[in-house]
Amino acid sequence: MKTTCFLVVAALVTAYSAGAQGQNFPTKPVRIIVPFAPGGNVDLVARGVSQRLAEGLGQQVIIDNRPGSSGLLGTHLVAKAAPDGHTLLAMANTFAVVPSIMSNPGYDPLKDFAGVSQTCLVPQVLVVNPALPVRSVRELVALSKARPGEMSYASAGVGGTGHMAAELFNRHVGLKMLHVPYKGNAQAIVDVISGQVTMMFDQVSTSAPHVRAGKLRGLAVTSLKRSPLFPELPTIDESGMRGFEDITFNGLVAPAGTPREALARLNAEVAKAVSTPELHQRFIQFGVELTASASPDAFMAYIGAEFKKKAKLAREAGIRIE
Repeated sequence: MKTTCFLVVAALVTAYSAGAQGQNFPTKPVRIIVPFAPGGNVDLVARGVSQRLAEGLGQQVIIDNRPGSSGLLGTHLVAKAAPDGHTLLAMANTFAVVPSIMSNPGYDPLKDFAGVSQTCLVPQVLVVNPALPVRSVRELVALSKARPGEMSYASAGVGGTGHMAAELFNRHVGLKMLHVPYKGNAQAIVDVISGQVTMMFDQVSTSAPHVRAGKLRGLAVTSLKRSPLFPELPTIDESGMRGFEDITFNGLVAPAGTPREALARLNAEVAKAVSTPELHQRFIQFGVELTASASPDAFMAYIGAEFKKKAKLAREAGIRIE
């Protein structure tokens, strides 16, 4: 009986301590681990949001770049961090994709993490070599069907955003184009520009200069609404492939077990940060739309839906990393 009472009291004390921690949050600087090198979209958005986040939280927000193993190093660090809200992970689509295509990623996005909020959406654009005699998605599909086995697409690597978007496109329109993976985005774009590869799906921010210079031809964007960077380009949905959408996203997650009060405070401050007019305008000129989730639970539901969607696509397309 005494043992039972002790356990009940201990549980109540633990629950009270966790609640008190959440209510007093934050009590020290918040560290955002970016699992990629500085300079990419994930890093730039995290840095932009962190400045406003620090003001709202009344604590320093530190960006800590931990690149390695395609983002796995930093992801593992956060999964094992103290669940108190003071260590966060800046993540992108690959956070939900990797566990669906890798046999042992070392983390479960739904069990090892708690959602904070989405931070931005970035559509991709379907670009082709300008010498290709097509000026619309319909014409590309028609030409691909007329030349079976001749069309190819580049990507920054197996399981990356460009690879998954292209495979989703292939399945949507009934094509089977050759995948040419690269160890990064830069060389992939170069080879589409030179004509070594027919096409690719790329983030609007990195393809925009090449499209404007005439080195690439943009056909459509992957979001359900047009991009401010390419207002003249239709969406793939508008182009006849109804329901097609494959938009990249960034967000913040915390270790599983983080107090709900801390998650709610972080979510509210992220919402304030991304709605700042100056910050919003700074990123929209690069095709990056800052946005926040309605709640931490809503963001986890979004991640879960993406995981399910990409796992299904990976099974159907045979996408796997061993």
